[in-house]
Amino acid sequence: MPQEALCFERLPQQAVRCSLCRHRCTIPEGRRGICRVRENRGGTLYSLAAGLLVAEQVDPIEKKPLFHLLPGSRCYSVASVGCNFRCLHCQNAGIAQYDDQGSGQIPGRSVTPEQTVSTALQAGCRSIAFTYTEPTVWFEYTLKTATLAAAAGLYTIFVTNGYITPEALGMITPVLHAANIDLKGFSDVFYRRVCGARLDQVLEGIRDYRRRGIWIEITTLVIPGENDDQQQLDGIARFIAQELGPDTPWHISRYFPQYKMQQPATPRQSLDRAFEAGTRAGLHYIYEGNLSNGREQTICPACGQTVISRSGYSVTGINLKDGACARCGRQIAGVWG
Repeated sequence: MPQEALCFERLPQQAVRCSLCRHRCTIPEGRRGICRVRENRGGTLYSLAAGLLVAEQVDPIEKKPLFHLLPGSRCYSVASVGCNFRCLHCQNAGIAQYDDQGSGQIPGRSVTPEQTVSTALQAGCRSIAFTYTEPTVWFEYTLKTATLAAAAGLYTIFVTNGYITPEALGMITPVLHAANIDLKGFSDVFYRRVCGARLDQVLEGIRDYRRRGIWIEITTLVIPGENDDQQQLDGIARFIAQELGPDTPWHISRYFPQYKMQQPATPRQSLDRAFEAGTRAGLHYIYEGNLSNGREQTICPACGQTVISRSGYSVTGINLKDGACARCGRQIAGVWG
């Protein structure tokens, strides 16, 4: 059932301006924002998808991917429909890019925040992740669920494009522990053409997460001919190292044809070039995803010891003592519980 939205202001002639994401849509009466799930009804903005879940499942935390947060633990993943980006290569287009053509028929099972927290606890999860689509656009549900989850001792996670406004992020910061943020490229032309967004706004959003002390890991899906040129790879690596810090994990992931983008999958060489760009920039923790025999181990930057061993999404060994390398004592950045 639609509920009155958070983060909007009323304008003349029954228009509203949404301040939830950095698009800051001005929405006339009877229309929706870019996300398609926030609608102006009579001069009041309503959230259409909050609390209607289209995905609920237990995942390994490594699937988010988060490699430096409670490794080996279980995470309860939930999603509603909707996204404020229009990525041509969307990995979850069936739900993220869902469009009901104005019918009001938003799919999903009605689930309260209390039920979500209870289910996560019963499943033995240590965290709840708002994921698969863009959690910013169903913020009313994520905020209440995160508040209840944190009170129950659970960690809370956004898997996000980073386009949330400072106002909205400030509301959820006290109960948001971690985020995996997509940095999809390092060209404004790429962001506008492929994603329907602006690079500078994404970068400022990522900086805002860091300033607020939320644990972040960055993911880049490397797409041949789109964002795999050396200038973009070097730009991403330098941004992470210089503005977020060299201890920030960078997940470089292999693209496969999806949705409206059908060029061939990323060759191994492109991921290797991205890895080398991260190494040159001084990043300590670089991982390759969607790739057999990829680099997925956490290595101590000081002595070279493997401190977390992984096979796919499974953790096969942890050599940490109080968050430090068991061999040399070097502190390994992360949230270890």
